[in-house]
Amino acid sequence: MENRGFDTLYLQLTGNPPFPWQGALYGRFVKGDFPMSIDLPTGLGKTAVIPIWLIALAAAPDCVPRRLAYVVNRRTVVDQTTREVEEIRANLNRPELAKLKDKIGSLAISTLRGQFADNREWSADPSRPAIVIGTVDMIGSRLLFSGYGAGFRTRPLYAGLLGQDTLLVHDEAHLEPAFQQLIERIRDEQKNEPALPGERFHLRVLEMSATPRGTGDTIRLQDADLANTEVKQRIGAKKVIQLTPNNDPKKLADQMAELARGRFEQTARAVLIFARRVEDAEKIAKKLPQDRTRLLTGTLRGLERDQLVEHPVFKRFLPRAEACEQTVYLVCTSAGEVGVNISADHLVCDLSTFDSMAQRLGRVNRFGLRADTEVHIFHPKEFDEKNELDERLRRSLDLLRDLKGDGSPKAISRLKLEDRVAAFAPPPTILYTSDILLDAWTMTSIHDELPGRPKVEPYLHGIQDLELPQTYVAWREEVGQIRGDLLKAYPPQDLLDYYPLKPQELLRDRSDRVLNHLAQLATRRPAEPAWIVDVDGGVVVTTLGQIARDGKEGIQNRTIVLSPDSGGLSGDGMLDGGDDAPVADVSDRGLLDDSARQRRIRVWNDDPDFDLKTSGMRLIRRIDFSPDDDDEDAEGRSWYWFERPAGGDSDGSMSAIDPILWDDHTRDVVANVKRFTNTLPLSADLKNALLIAARFHDFGKKRDHWQRSIGNPNPAPPWYAKSGKDWRPRGLGSYRHEFGSLLDILEQDDFKKLANKPELQELILHLIGAHHGFARPYFPPECTVDSPAHSTAVADAMAREIPRRFGRLQRRYGRWGLAYLEGLLRTADYEASAHPAASEGV
Repeated sequence: MENRGFDTLYLQLTGNPPFPWQGALYGRFVKGDFPMSIDLPTGLGKTAVIPIWLIALAAAPDCVPRRLAYVVNRRTVVDQTTREVEEIRANLNRPELAKLKDKIGSLAISTLRGQFADNREWSADPSRPAIVIGTVDMIGSRLLFSGYGAGFRTRPLYAGLLGQDTLLVHDEAHLEPAFQQLIERIRDEQKNEPALPGERFHLRVLEMSATPRGTGDTIRLQDADLANTEVKQRIGAKKVIQLTPNNDPKKLADQMAELARGRFEQTARAVLIFARRVEDAEKIAKKLPQDRTRLLTGTLRGLERDQLVEHPVFKRFLPRAEACEQTVYLVCTSAGEVGVNISADHLVCDLSTFDSMAQRLGRVNRFGLRADTEVHIFHPKEFDEKNELDERLRRSLDLLRDLKGDGSPKAISRLKLEDRVAAFAPPPTILYTSDILLDAWTMTSIHDELPGRPKVEPYLHGIQDLELPQTYVAWREEVGQIRGDLLKAYPPQDLLDYYPLKPQELLRDRSDRVLNHLAQLATRRPAEPAWIVDVDGGVVVTTLGQIARDGKEGIQNRTIVLSPDSGGLSGDGMLDGGDDAPVADVSDRGLLDDSARQRRIRVWNDDPDFDLKTSGMRLIRRIDFSPDDDDEDAEGRSWYWFERPAGGDSDGSMSAIDPILWDDHTRDVVANVKRFTNTLPLSADLKNALLIAARFHDFGKKRDHWQRSIGNPNPAPPWYAKSGKDWRPRGLGSYRHEFGSLLDILEQDDFKKLANKPELQELILHLIGAHHGFARPYFPPECTVDSPAHSTAVADAMAREIPRRFGRLQRRYGRWGLAYLEGLLRTADYEASAHPAASEGV
């Protein structure tokens, strides 16, 4: 496909003609030549890398990775990017793009954040082209076999699918230098590992930034871009900077609010206000007209932050929005600086480091459509030369003065790169990621703390000395419901594992500020229960009063889960210790599948719509409450927790919506493996190994005690593979059917025929053993028995070999390569459970 054809497709797909740099990037993609970075002024379409990748994938599927992971620093940007990508997918249905759609097939879009919380499209079918959009935490942790909110069973799956056959695009990379170095380290590490089947499967990394920290193989504006009319308009956008000294930091918020209202109130304009401190942003917002002002900070609860983009005031700041009758104000902290596609008419802000200032300037007159844009920057009169941050702020002010009032991207680009970098925010201490660390993170079946295996968070962000401890807060019904003896029967840690906290439930703030609000709540409701969740997922049950007495050290870098009756949330989604109104539990809200059906729900047994609400869903937890002892006629209530099955992210080893026969399930898994591998350029040997593993992966279910445990009272053919949603497995003990399958396959002729290919036999055994998350590197000792089917000596010999085999295979196929091969069988199994083909049933 020539670039001329690309120009037409890009216009049809996005509605805009491509800039010359975009055509040049496409030309490199189709050759399998991926640059290290894209360095462009803000407003020049860096996110266009997504449709460029899509068109290139259709043109050169053997050169272009099948998945694109788009990583952004700010949570507020993720959902906005998702909407843009969904528009692109919708445009594929246009008649003129029929040929492109035929080449692409079904495009998956998944978001690892917010109200679009992972719909699992990307992880359900490894052969399907997919776009995954998420934050550094969500994608980075998954890449390191430590996915936040993911159980040990799915962590290798996510790592394999993100670390292989993926182009990872890191937007605004200058904000997360630790993560950028980490993904480059993974990319370089994979160069020393075997590829599946060649370099095409290795991770590709593309850094994007309007304020880069370094150089390399970089896409920049060329002469053809600078001659483009629209490019010239955008990079020359008029933004007149006016610098104003601030003598008293305590009065800074008052000065900024007074200027914003006094100068622009009568102009019917969209005025953007940035403040470094949350306290200043809150104070400014309160001094402006409440019906025409919105506040965007990182301290908003996820649900309200997601809803903000639909508010009429916020929409006025979107590109090419209709003019408003009255002036509107959007007050932001750094949460609004990066990636948010807004364009204000005027800007009022305090001084920040230059990387931040460049981003702020990029949010005003973004497309060069105005000739009267004003930028008012308040700055301190004096700086502490001994304070590193103050010194960088001083350098930032010097650069702003060098601009001589011209805040256009063109003027900023003339500043020396080394001077800009010297005025950036102090970089964090970046931790080195060794081979030993990478190996330790891959051992996901070890649940307990492992010496030499730290948490991944410091490796994603580095250690920032200037950053104060943070605390998350959420509200859940179970905190108020599960009390007394119920806490022993239903441990909070288990409940949160079954029903993890989702981003829309959480808000985050500095620990000292959180403690102040919780202490206010404690003065009125000291005995109200609360759960403190540590970074390892452990839970301490306490009260608001005890939290207030223990001080901020007890909540630093932890999550506090409150009862809805505690109150504490303002109407706009901010933590507010003075608000007594009950808080809605929003853990189910907004979690919809592609058919707009609820993906998870909790329902009481006496709900009149119980059957309607739970139709097509799988029971994952049931909590039984004892009747009132004082009421002889009272009956206990039960609380049912359901989820809708979906491929790629559910164990489902025993339960399904309806019973499934063993033969039917195995047939479906084999069919899925064939479907996946038919479109992947894997060797014939690897495809054969996957098919054999699929045929025998569940042989261990043909045990009398396993069949009885899922409701088959007379074990005999036809065997069960899954029970129905109303059955609660019991009496199985610690037996794992995967381990039984490992022993059974040794006796199968198709396996024995591969005796001359021991490396494939090893792979088959590992795939079977790992298909529910074990064998990385071992099975717990209590799970390695299979009496009377096999002797203790045979079982022990198999158990001893499992970790040795894992080590050998990881060296043979690479850390992410082995996880990817596991993922092919695992997703085939999950898809068969979630969407079984028509069968006779049980």
